[in-house]
Amino acid sequence: EEVTSGEVSEHTPESDPGQETIHKVYLTFDDGPSANTEEILKILDKYNVKATFFITGEDESHRYLIKKAYDAGHTIGLHTYSHKYSEVYASVDAYFEDLNKIGKIAEEQLGFVPCFIRFPGGASNKVSAQYCKGIMSRLVELVQEKGYQYYDWNLDSGDGAGKGTDELIRNSRTDKLNHIMLLCHDAGAKHETVEALPSIIEYYQQKGYEFRAIDRESYVVHHKVNN
Repeated sequence: EEVTSGEVSEHTPESDPGQETIHKVYLTFDDGPSANTEEILKILDKYNVKATFFITGEDESHRYLIKKAYDAGHTIGLHTYSHKYSEVYASVDAYFEDLNKIGKIAEEQLGFVPCFIRFPGGASNKVSAQYCKGIMSRLVELVQEKGYQYYDWNLDSGDGAGKGTDELIRNSRTDKLNHIMLLCHDAGAKHETVEALPSIIEYYQQKGYEFRAIDRESYVVHHKVNN
């Protein structure tokens, strides 16, 4: 997955007065489910941690893990069906065709279509401009008009760039943020993420952070749109 950083806009929902002193970590995993998802679920259960999985549709053999994760108290969000930028970002219609396709996969497993989404590459991605100028500026508005909420991140583990376990652990640690939206991946090739996860969780638990799954009251992180 192409990961882009950039300016971040962060806000809490209107229902949150902004007075909370609880420090929170939102662990988020993109690109699953896969065999690694099973391992991640075991680790999360061991530490009694809830997380969010932004799912893709290509690994049919592990789709059953969508419901397993949901039944364990984790949040399911929509990432993309194909994760092919050239297809997903070909046009606004193409994006929603793909989103509806992964929504149907979730509905088959859960009985409903999740309202939480993450754009491939995040809302700040520039690669979409190769296929459709200005598409992200339109999509960030349209998805919310349709009742979805999209989530970017304010901390990147680096696993999308294939970093090693030790570097993932270092990248995933900070004490500078009260609300951390941490980008990780649970695709089949991301076993280093599985290896790093216990150390990441222990670090934040020792710092007194609470782990939360995304819900409608969650802290929202939006990147600056670059296309």
